[in-house]
Formats: sequence, structure tokens, C-alpha cells
Amino acid sequence: MTCKLAVGGGCHWCTEAIFKSLKGVLKVDQGFVSSVEQESFSEAVIVHFNPNMISLKRIIEVHLYTHNSTSNHSMRAKYRSAVYAFSMEQASKAENIIHQIQSDFDKPLVTKVLTFKRFKSSRASVLDYYYQNPNKPFCERYIHPKLLILLNRFSENASRGKPDV
Repeated sequence: MTCKLAVGGGCHWCTEAIFKSLKGVLKVDQGFVSSVEQESFSEAVIVHFNPNMISLKRIIEVHLYTHNSTSNHSMRAKYRSAVYAFSMEQASKAENIIHQIQSDFDKPLVTKVLTFKRFKSSRASVLDYYYQNPNKPFCERYIHPKLLILLNRFSENASRGKPDV
């Protein structure tokens, strides 16, 4: 059985690397997502996962902890903090999960649950960016710290080796 959920919150290169590093994630589509509520496209990924190996709750937890989910910064139009649901049932579950997890954060989560509408893939030259370019300055500065959060907080779900420190 395969499920999918789209998430966005920061650079899609970062988000792609995080979710490609999880057990139970079968595929990650990197690109841009629009929703019924927000017509404009924002950087995001679609995570295809096996719910018998990794739960929807864990996918959302990883997402909330690996991007700035409590900040309404000036780049939110490009980097919308969102979970894009593919059904009303999934949206309801996501809302409940975010509500439960809120108590783990000192500040209010700004992450919205939106209804998935459309996806546009990134150009081929930037797909799998981190794992093709782990030593690039962008990867070392922005993606590597997020992968360390993943390894430290969700080590039982990590499928890739620890990045060099």
C-alpha cells in the first residue's frame, strides 16, 4: 500500500533530502505545489510512503521539526509552511496531528493544512540535489543541519548514513 502527502516549508532541495532519508518513503517528487486555498505555487515535495513502515503522524512530525514551522517570515509565499492533503480524511488527520504536536513547540505553529491542487516538477538538473551535491556550500549550510535534526530526533526512521560532521 502506498500513500502520499505533499509538504512545503523551506527550500524543496532541503525537504527532498530529508524525506529521501527516511525508511518507508518510496519516492519523493520535488517541485512546486498549489492548493485549492492558495492558487500560487510554492516550493514543496510529494512524499510517497508505505504507511506500514512510517506513519502519517511521523511524516508530519519530521516535517514540522525540520523547517521553521513557527515563523511567519517574509519568504512564506515562496516557502509556504504547509501540509497538502489529498483527501478530506487526510486533511482531518493532519489537522489533528498538528494540534497534538503543537504542545511540543514554544511558539504557535504556522503550518497550514491545505487541499492539494497541482504539482509542477523542478527541472531535472536540481532533482536529488543534496545526494548529488552533498559538499556544495548550500548543502553544507542549509541541508546538513536539517539532516542532523532528523538523525538526532528521528534516528529510528533514518535510512541514510549520517552525514559527515
